Amino acid sequence: MELAFYLSSLVAVLATVGVITGTSPVHSVVYLIVSLIAVALVFFALGAPFAGALEIIIYAGAIMVLFVFVVMMLNLRGDEERAPQWRQPLYWVGPSLLALALLAVLVVLIASGEVDMTIDGELITARGIGLTLFGPWLMVVELSALLLLAALVTASHVGRRNDPGHTTPASRQAPDRGDTP
Repeated sequence: MELAFYLSSLVAVLATVGVITGTSPVHSVVYLIVSLIAVALVFFALGAPFAGALEIIIYAGAIMVLFVFVVMMLNLRGDEERAPQWRQPLYWVGPSLLALALLAVLVVLIASGEVDMTIDGELITARGIGLTLFGPWLMVVELSALLLLAALVTASHVGRRNDPGHTTPASRQAPDRGDTP
């Protein structure tokens, strides 16, 4: 299981470097998803399966959907730069290789029968996490939820276009020609 820990940690570090050095926002989000899945495998290797499952469900699932939504909504590049360059295979080589490395680690662990082995440590249960999050850290959890909501509203406001040629429902009404008294 130590091999899984070290390989997953290496993939997490490499994917995080890909997030930082990525030139395309979509490309960086894909690297971030691979990095979060690698961190979940680190949790599994350390004997915290519930924390690993939460990492996948909350971060690699819900938060990444929020990031992709904001990236698509902002779309800060000009019209001539909006060609779907991310569909080219070059953009997917790095994240695909890192994801294949994680898959290889899982296949080797399952084939060797070391899935039940864990590195020594304390088992984290759902009850323990719930008591911690909704006990002394309740205000921090609520404030982080408000921060995420504020970030989404801000991204929505920043992402709006102010094109003079853009028609709104009020501008679609028939112009007043002075025919009626």
